[in-house]
Amino acid sequence: MMNNQDLIILNVGGMKFTTWPSTLQQFPDSRLARMLHGNDPEFKLVNGQFFVDRDGVLFSYILDILRTLQLSLPSDFSDYRRLQREADFYGLFSVAELLGQENLLKPKPEILEIRFLLQETQAFFRVFGSCSITVGELAGRITVFAEQLVGTTWENHNKPSQKSLVPLSLERPSHHDLLFQCGTDQLVARYVSIKPDQRKLFSGVNVLGLLVDIFFKEGFHLVSTRTVSPEEKIECYCFERMRQPDTFTISTSLTQRGTTIPQTKPTQSHKKK
Repeated sequence: MMNNQDLIILNVGGMKFTTWPSTLQQFPDSRLARMLHGNDPEFKLVNGQFFVDRDGVLFSYILDILRTLQLSLPSDFSDYRRLQREADFYGLFSVAELLGQENLLKPKPEILEIRFLLQETQAFFRVFGSCSITVGELAGRITVFAEQLVGTTWENHNKPSQKSLVPLSLERPSHHDLLFQCGTDQLVARYVSIKPDQRKLFSGVNVLGLLVDIFFKEGFHLVSTRTVSPEEKIECYCFERMRQPDTFTISTSLTQRGTTIPQTKPTQSHKKK
C-alpha cells in the first residue's frame, strides 16, 4: 500500500507523469485509486513506475481534471469522444458523461456590434453583445463625464476644464447592450473615458476609434460594416471572436453512471484569455 507522502510516477503509453497519491484518489471508486492498492491488472508496476498502455496525451487532460476538479479544455480541442473513452476507462464516469455533451464544451462565436450616429456636435453609441458578461465588463470600463456649458460655446470645450465634471450612468436597456453619447447639445459637454486609457475624449470619431482598438486587443475581428439607416446615417460595425467554453466544476461524489451533470462555472473574462 502506498504512503500518501510518496510521489507516484505513471508511464502512460510511454509518457511519464509525476503526482501525489492524493491526486489519484480524488475519485475513490476510480481505477486510478484502486491502482494504488495493486487491485487493477491493467496497471503494471515496472521499475517503480505504474505502466498502462493508454494514450499519454489524453491522460494529461485526465490528470489536470484530478488536480483542479475542473474541466477546462483548450479552445482548439476536438477529441471529445476519445477523451470520453479514456475517462470511462479510468472510471471517471461523471467526467465521461459531461464529455458526451460536446455542445456545452465547444467554443462558441461571440458577437459585438457598435451602432454609431454622428449628428452635428453630438455622437451617439449603442453597443450590443451576444455575451452579457463581455458587455458588463465593457460597461464597467466606460465612464461618461458631463460639464455644464455656461457663457461659452462648445468649440472651446474640446478639452474638459476638470473643475465641474460629473460622471453619468450609462444606459443599460438590457444585459446585452449599453448606450452613451459624447459631444455637446449646446448646454452640456460630454466626454468619454475608457479604461485603461486615461483620456477624456470629446470627439465621437476618436471614441469610435478607441472602441475598435479595444475590441481588436480583446481578440475580436471585424466581420462587417454597413449603414443601418441612410436617412440618419447610422453606421454599424460588427465584430466576432470565438468565446472560450465554460469551465465545469466536477464533484468527486459523482462517480457512478447516470449521475447529474456538474454545474458550470462561467469564465469571467476573455483575455488572451
